[in-house]
Amino acid sequence: MINMKEVIETNSMIQEMNLDVRTITLGINLLDCVSDRIEVLKQNIYQKIKNKAKDLVRVGNEIEKEYGIPIVNKRISVTPISLVAASACKSIEDYVEVAKILDKVAKEVQVNFIGGFSAIVSKGMTSSEELLIRSLPEVLKQTDCVCSSVNVGSSKTGIDMDAVLLLGEIIQKTAYLTKDHDSIGCAKLVVFCNAPDDNPFMAGAFHGISEPDVVIHVGVSGPGVVKRALEEVKDADFEVLCETIKKTAFKITRVGQLVAKEASKRLHIPFGIIDLSLAPTPMVGDSIAEIFETMGLEKAGAPGTTAALALLNDQVKKGGVMASSYVGGLSGAFIPVSEDQGMIDAVTCGALTIEKLEAMTCVCSVGLDMVAIPGDTKPSTISGMIADEMAIGMINQKTTAVRLIPVIGKKVGDVASFGGLLGHAPVLPVNSFSCDAFIKRGGRIPAPIHSFKN
Repeated sequence: MINMKEVIETNSMIQEMNLDVRTITLGINLLDCVSDRIEVLKQNIYQKIKNKAKDLVRVGNEIEKEYGIPIVNKRISVTPISLVAASACKSIEDYVEVAKILDKVAKEVQVNFIGGFSAIVSKGMTSSEELLIRSLPEVLKQTDCVCSSVNVGSSKTGIDMDAVLLLGEIIQKTAYLTKDHDSIGCAKLVVFCNAPDDNPFMAGAFHGISEPDVVIHVGVSGPGVVKRALEEVKDADFEVLCETIKKTAFKITRVGQLVAKEASKRLHIPFGIIDLSLAPTPMVGDSIAEIFETMGLEKAGAPGTTAALALLNDQVKKGGVMASSYVGGLSGAFIPVSEDQGMIDAVTCGALTIEKLEAMTCVCSVGLDMVAIPGDTKPSTISGMIADEMAIGMINQKTTAVRLIPVIGKKVGDVASFGGLLGHAPVLPVNSFSCDAFIKRGGRIPAPIHSFKN
């Protein structure tokens, strides 16, 4: 039973520590929309999303008002479009038309983003999947709400290096086509290894084929809450530090569980998972980097940062799984540079580099996330950075992701501004030595030996 002390404590988390439900994401299966005629496919997609999502924003707003819990985003994820549109889409232009219908219906039901313009190509690309990937620059230029992801690797299948090579070129082209807005199109494109089927966070969300027809996922965030809790045990040992994070994660997850169950009941849609990812915002005090500083590091990037992140990620997961039977998605700590003021400060003063961010990927929820790099970075260099992250995920049997933004017209030390929750980021230097011959070999890096578990 919830007592008055817990009510007061939760109110304090919301009002003073930036606790929020970052997203309610409605997952929708589109496999029953398949047609070999593009106009029929578009109409089927439009009608199904409109029907299933028509009440999502209204219900989210009602819950927010009634319980006083901020719900920052309402979003939709759909079945990877490469699976849905293969029969109908015969050209890049066809895929752009499908993206436009997704954008149209997302705006009509008033969600913030719609994810799932995606392809799963960890063992190789079909011709249709390659078309979808090649359509991404135009898709991300011509739409506002559509988010895309491409899964190019897994611990079971290895890494599709042909897709990695292609995506270096696609990211560079997307940057160029959206250069008037600091190459923001790249902020809506994520490259994954071991992408989960039930991730509610953009830009990587899609509705996996293992999911039901429709499902509600909730993503909760609370870096500010964790930071405040750790300030109370500033000089304590690691046992106390870990217990504090774990107990705080439990409380945060219970808030998400409440919202998820209520949304599920009101929408008559099954509840899927709670994703307890400590996703920062540009607001002061809502920062993963500031948690590190509270732990005792001068800045994010100082020696000990990877250990601090490993500790944080693990205790967040332990607290979350005690609070809900259905914790999923990514659930841990995000380290997006542009969305975390403490990370931005660490980059600006030279404490945090791309190489350190890559090391931190081994123990965080994602990877090189919202990292701005010089606009003249070669596509092969971008592909090499993707390959490194994918290898970390494949070998360590975890999700890794890359969201790199080569900001056209900007160089190291300049600042790119993306607005809203996407924030702003100083442009980081990248290693200038070539990896061209390695990246252009083609084919697939095989799965590691520990993948053979059947």
